[in-house]
Amino acid sequence: MSKKILIVEARFYEDMADALAEGAIAVLDAAGLAYERVAVPGVLEVPVAIKYAAASGAYDGYVALGVVIRGETSHYDIVCGESARGLMELGLKNDLPIGNGIQTVEDADQAWARCKISDKDKGGGAAKAMLALRDLRLQWL
Repeated sequence: MSKKILIVEARFYEDMADALAEGAIAVLDAAGLAYERVAVPGVLEVPVAIKYAAASGAYDGYVALGVVIRGETSHYDIVCGESARGLMELGLKNDLPIGNGIQTVEDADQAWARCKISDKDKGGGAAKAMLALRDLRLQWL
């Protein structure tokens, strides 16, 4: 396995995206894996970027990172549901190991608790989930 892992980061909340990436990178570094990072504007673009990258055949797995904070409109529900659906569909239809680290929260305090490597470290958790799926794919496919 000489391919890299791709971290796709929604950069709408840049500081939070950096914190999520810190956790993911720590896990990948500990596993001795090479990775690349790519930025997209928001979480709805994350599945599309992964689809494009998967077509290249250059990556063994994908870590999806971003934050959605509830606002005053129903747009929150659409963004949360559609980004998760897109990632799940990609994984199922294309046998892609994707760790979903997109955080869907009520407020900034909840977001920071999930983003910080010193707290819930959901970026690291997404990288670990991707690694588990990658290992299963290697075992079974």
